[in-house]
Amino acid sequence: MIVPDEDDVHVIPALTHGRILVRTARAGAARGLLVGCHGYKENARVQMARLRSIPGAAAWTLVSVQALHRFYLGRTDEVVASWMTREDREAAIADNLAYVDAALDAVPHDDSTRIVYAGFSQGVAMAFRAALQGRRRAAGVIAVGGDVPPELLSDRALRFPPLVLARARRDDWFTQAKFDADVAALTARSVSVRPFVYEGGHEWNEAVSSAAGEFLAAL
Repeated sequence: MIVPDEDDVHVIPALTHGRILVRTARAGAARGLLVGCHGYKENARVQMARLRSIPGAAAWTLVSVQALHRFYLGRTDEVVASWMTREDREAAIADNLAYVDAALDAVPHDDSTRIVYAGFSQGVAMAFRAALQGRRRAAGVIAVGGDVPPELLSDRALRFPPLVLARARRDDWFTQAKFDADVAALTARSVSVRPFVYEGGHEWNEAVSSAAGEFLAAL
């Protein structure tokens, strides 16, 4: 069942307690699915706004997946979420992968549909895991403000799709050292990686949206 939300975005219940926002691609221009994974203490609505800000996004069906572990933001009524904690890490990764796979089952597409994952901060790890370990082969990854999960880099059996790896100059969490190490590791594996450093802090801004649009246009 698809329940109308605001404007042209819809909510799709996934599994028993998931929340997925979907905006269908403009008729006659569909290029594939662009699947977003938000950061810590964010929600699907925030990531959907980021996806919509990407130039050319109207040609993609936008799918913003909200993490399963919800909580209130501080002393407010705003509901946010987290993908996982250190506790029962492997089990949480498996749950999240199954959840994202099930979420995409609810979005109309077929085996020929291109799927690109776009993650921010904590959502970067989820985007990479879904792209490399999910049921559907990914055409690309847009990773902003987060590093590549080390277990994926060390698994030589995994094939990375083309990707953008973006870092802000004033980002104290995704440091230049982490960024450089990931770029070097990906390059050593002959991955088609576009390193992108932009002005700002730990954020997704207009520069990121523009770079993401250029990446999508080239696929």
